[in-house]
Amino acid sequence: MCSLPMALFIVLVVCLSCLILFSLWNRRHAKGKLPPGPTPLPIIGNILQLDIKNIAKSLSILAKDYGPVFTVHFGMKPTVVLYGYEAVKEALIDRAEEFSGRGSYPVIDHIFQGLGIVFSNGEIWKQTRRFSLTVLRNMGMGKKTIEDRIKEEALCLIDELKKTNGSPCDPTFLLSCVPCNVIASVIFQNRFDYGDEKFHTLIHYFHENFRLVSTPWIQLYNFFPSLHYFPGSHNELFKIIANQKKFIMEKVKEHQESLDINNPQDFIDYFLIKMEKEKHNKQSDFTMDNLIVTTWDLFSAGTETTSTTMKYGLLLLLKHPEVSAKVQEEIERVIGRDRSPCMQDRSRMPYTDAVLHEIQRYINLVPINLPHTVTQDVKFREYVFPKGTEIMVSLTSLLYDEKEFPNPQKFDPGHFLDESGNFKKSDHFMAFSAGKRVCVGEGLARMELFLILTSILQHFTLKPLIDPKDIDTTPSTIGLGSIPPSYELCFIPV
Repeated sequence: MCSLPMALFIVLVVCLSCLILFSLWNRRHAKGKLPPGPTPLPIIGNILQLDIKNIAKSLSILAKDYGPVFTVHFGMKPTVVLYGYEAVKEALIDRAEEFSGRGSYPVIDHIFQGLGIVFSNGEIWKQTRRFSLTVLRNMGMGKKTIEDRIKEEALCLIDELKKTNGSPCDPTFLLSCVPCNVIASVIFQNRFDYGDEKFHTLIHYFHENFRLVSTPWIQLYNFFPSLHYFPGSHNELFKIIANQKKFIMEKVKEHQESLDINNPQDFIDYFLIKMEKEKHNKQSDFTMDNLIVTTWDLFSAGTETTSTTMKYGLLLLLKHPEVSAKVQEEIERVIGRDRSPCMQDRSRMPYTDAVLHEIQRYINLVPINLPHTVTQDVKFREYVFPKGTEIMVSLTSLLYDEKEFPNPQKFDPGHFLDESGNFKKSDHFMAFSAGKRVCVGEGLARMELFLILTSILQHFTLKPLIDPKDIDTTPSTIGLGSIPPSYELCFIPV
């Protein structure tokens, strides 16, 4: 056992080390004038004042004390929180360029090393994003060609749902098939058969990734990246993404063997041609590693968010059958039974449009935006944010604003309807974020959500297995995403 003097010496050394670190920490940010916030402890920051299981809720509580702009320390990292429409609009829209940096997300940064679209920064982000948007437009994104692909996949989905014969089923996999096959056709120029085991595995991986990054352990990992050396669910995440990257690499090799530089067929072809053109440029951002990560970004984002939104949406419609019935009435009146829904129908279906917006508002799929940074020293209101300051945006504060959406805790399509029953837009609706970092696939996702929902309700009535009033719509996990609870339902042919 330690002697008392030795024990005191150890305590003094630890305390002195903490004070030195704290001093260095404060000095590092002295040139800025960050907004006030809860007093941080050395090393651990404000971790004791935050609920790791629901950080978004913790920020809502802190905003009541510190207002719309305040500082929270995640470990030793000071992060400025923007809360409420005015502060968020001022940063992400009015001063979009200055707030366009991507903040660190250690669990993903460890794997992707700053490549791709979502987690990259600076010139590599600009070049990759610009190139990807151009290719996606060439591939028909936002045009009738992509709409036709979605409609074809929606018909495949209807056929699969008919095979359930009205028996109870978990909709998770089937609701993922349409968005996954649509983005796969853009990236790989092929779709998967619904019975393909590799397809099942891929979709399982996407759902697991989203679930894992939303767990408390991963929130903790992002605050304290040194947890990398401990056992935990981050290792499971690394393994899954490694398998996904291996799958993408196999697809790339197939493309290299069949590539016709004069006739690109899909995203990978376009990227490979760009790589060939820039092979003598040692500074080029168009590398094999960046191709793998960018493909993963598009594939993952193009599958997971839409399918999870649909899964949560159907649960809400089970809970509120009167809403589902009104959508079906509108489908019957505008589309009928003899043709498939198309995007032109949306402008004549204000109630359905309102329901889709309310689903996205209510589920609050990504409560806190992925972290931003300022790309230069920024004077914001009475504060000064040094270049590189991390910015956290509360999307919950927009989607659950009581003035904009009265009684926001209630699922109510009326939040997006005026007194005459016309669709009512809201500037607070930033479910896809806003500014320079807005979701690249927003247009595709909106198209998919409308066509999938209307196709399902054109052919089926949703039947719950329990009384609607007993259905619990509380997320099973809230982290990076709000994960819906598991459930089953019956698709009863109309």
